[in-house]
Amino acid sequence: MAASIFDNTERAFILKSDSELERAYFLFKMISKEPLVRIGTAMTRFALNAHLPVEGLIRSTVFDHFCGGVNEEDCIPVLDKLYEAGVSSVLDYSVEGKEDESQFDACLHKVLELTDFANEKDAMPISVFKPTGFGRFAIWEKKTAGVTLNPEEQKEWDKIVNRFDQICKKAKETDVAVLIDGEESWMQDAADDLVADMMAKYNTEKAIVFNTLQCYRWDRLDYLKKLHLEAKVKGFKIGVKIVRGAYMEKENDRAKAKGYPTPICANKAETDANFNDTLRYILDHIDDISVFLGTHNESSCLLAMEIMKDKSIAIDDKRVWFGQLYGMSDHISFNLASEGYNVAKYIPFGPVKDVMPYLIRRAEENTSVAGQTNRELELIKAERKRRKI
Repeated sequence: MAASIFDNTERAFILKSDSELERAYFLFKMISKEPLVRIGTAMTRFALNAHLPVEGLIRSTVFDHFCGGVNEEDCIPVLDKLYEAGVSSVLDYSVEGKEDESQFDACLHKVLELTDFANEKDAMPISVFKPTGFGRFAIWEKKTAGVTLNPEEQKEWDKIVNRFDQICKKAKETDVAVLIDGEESWMQDAADDLVADMMAKYNTEKAIVFNTLQCYRWDRLDYLKKLHLEAKVKGFKIGVKIVRGAYMEKENDRAKAKGYPTPICANKAETDANFNDTLRYILDHIDDISVFLGTHNESSCLLAMEIMKDKSIAIDDKRVWFGQLYGMSDHISFNLASEGYNVAKYIPFGPVKDVMPYLIRRAEENTSVAGQTNRELELIKAERKRRKI
């Protein structure tokens, strides 16, 4: 059964109408062609910046496929439909690139609201935010580099710490896990240290606060092992989301430009091995470490299922979650959910213009993972044939 679990297209696309399936086919056909993605993203940026009336077109195509809506209320029908099919949701307020204190405070209030919202909705057991949603990238970068902050910068940093603490405290009070996204390596050490402090404070009984390990970095398993030792000494549980990673080209380009060894694995095979080794380590220490597997890789999902079976970890053990992005890899999400595993879709939402940087990155990432896009197309074609569309 395991080898073919992800081939069941009837389950995979159970929530898609014929017209939505046709839209998915059209979008993935477009995404599979790199020149079209480059032209399309450039035209979209231009049209939005020039205030051309294209939001309706974007909303009815790429936005509605990959996003839940423009606000929380807009997302409720999506959350409810997913939950009826056994899939939970992680609402991700995907507004990026903000730089001033009022915007950071607005992001804080939004994440607090979302955590309360999650507390009221069984369909939403998890909340999420990005470190740079709560403070300027430059501050994170200086802290990571060990540069002494001036008094004004120190005030900014203190506000960042306070924002983190407010969210993690709320998460503990509401029993809603909070995933803290990983970002670029040259700001990540400061984020790692702050998240570890939050874990020590709030993960006393179980994992509430989760850090993100981007496993295309060859040092992440060693980092996790050191964190594990710290957790044992201080008496806290670890929560980690493991992903392959989202900033590879930027990381390699910066390392080359500045003349330091790249933090990124040499190739995809090494990244896959690093991800799977990290997964094995976590499941070997499930009493200490809870995991959210953020992956669209079928082999890694099958490996997790196999290890869970070998170690007699119940398929619905709340310390193990599988997660995929909304609009992608439904064959993984819905087939795992149908077997009883804990599955959540990451659902970005926000104003169309503000969410476009996220959507453009998704499209660009998909063109660089040709096998994945081809797999999506193959499955959609199979379902169209099954439905005789």
